Amino acid sequence: MQHRTTGDLMTRPVVHVRTDATFKAVAATLAHNDVTAVPVVDDIGRPVGVVSEADLVRRVAQRPDPAGPTRLPEPTDRSAGENVTVEELMTTPAVCARPEWTVVEAARIMVAEGVKRLPVVDEAERLVGIVSRGDLLRVFLRRDDSLREEISRDVLVRTLGLAPADMTVEVDEGQVTIAGLLDDAQLVPVVERLCLGVDGVVSVDMHVSSRGDRTGPGGTRD
Repeated sequence: MQHRTTGDLMTRPVVHVRTDATFKAVAATLAHNDVTAVPVVDDIGRPVGVVSEADLVRRVAQRPDPAGPTRLPEPTDRSAGENVTVEELMTTPAVCARPEWTVVEAARIMVAEGVKRLPVVDEAERLVGIVSRGDLLRVFLRRDDSLREEISRDVLVRTLGLAPADMTVEVDEGQVTIAGLLDDAQLVPVVERLCLGVDGVVSVDMHVSSRGDRTGPGGTRD
């Protein structure tokens, strides 16, 4: 079985800004490219942070309200007009991925770090792409017949050496149902795990019996 990697799914080339970019330059970059966040890179192209619309809005919220009471700016109040660079706005450090990561690896990092996207870096830590939550979910756009063919051919026959006549595979909206007979009940969780590893599979429902010990559906004894 071949799994799609972060490198397969990532967007490239990557819209990014340098560490010396101004507030206005970042706002323009986001608007012109119709994105909500971009990586911030250093002089040799290594991500050092990510700046988003939320970061810019947070800075705007610190400014005096023109409709509120007049407030004279303090000498150190940078919201009052002094130019602000992206280094003061970005979220750092940048949480990055590698091109060879699987969808599961990238998804787990996103969830653990609470981020919506991951800059993708090469072995030299230079930016080569960016992958979003939407990119990862593209694997679930695979057709049901493609999933059924891969499970039947690659998982059951080629990997496990099972006879095609012994097992049936049905797929509906990415939800897989496996039915049939196995010689060894211990293979039931193996089949389930391998099927769950197929890109695009949402769930697996096992209705499998064992010839050897008269187990019932799912590999449990009657």
